[in-house]
Amino acid sequence: MQAPPVKDGPRMNEDIRVPRVLLIDQNGEKQGVMPTSAAIEAAEEAGLDLVEIVPNADPPVCKILDYGKFKFQEQKKKNEARKRQKVVEIKEIKLRPNIDIHDYEVKSRSMHRFFEEGDKVKVTLRFRGRELAHPELGMKLLQKVKADFEPVAKVEYEPRMEGRQMIMILAPR
Repeated sequence: MQAPPVKDGPRMNEDIRVPRVLLIDQNGEKQGVMPTSAAIEAAEEAGLDLVEIVPNADPPVCKILDYGKFKFQEQKKKNEARKRQKVVEIKEIKLRPNIDIHDYEVKSRSMHRFFEEGDKVKVTLRFRGRELAHPELGMKLLQKVKADFEPVAKVEYEPRMEGRQMIMILAPR
């Protein structure tokens, strides 16, 4: 035997099975606590639905409104919230310990652009061959990056060696 389908959203009209409810009419005015049957009748007289707004209250708060319109407004609010949220991406900048001044400036310009867009930047310093014998050069370079971006970004992940590379993550202020 199958269980009855579970409805999503607030309970309405005959689905409200509590003996008494606090009623708010279609104009937003509080009508007071009354039997559920009387509240359903008031909603039918107005040609609207009785919708349970706050089910956990004692007694539950019910409002007389057009359920279709209510559902549409809720959907619109969700879509607006989704539009406003910003997905933070992590952009990666790859450097070498013996990077030239001009190359460093090009990389730092793109890092500035990433911070303006609100993205985090992962600075990866890759060591090859004998460069691994001098990790202090890499640390010096990452400290320079940290100092150069002090006004626009904060260090989220301090510089650390991970295998053959040194990693640092910066987030916009």
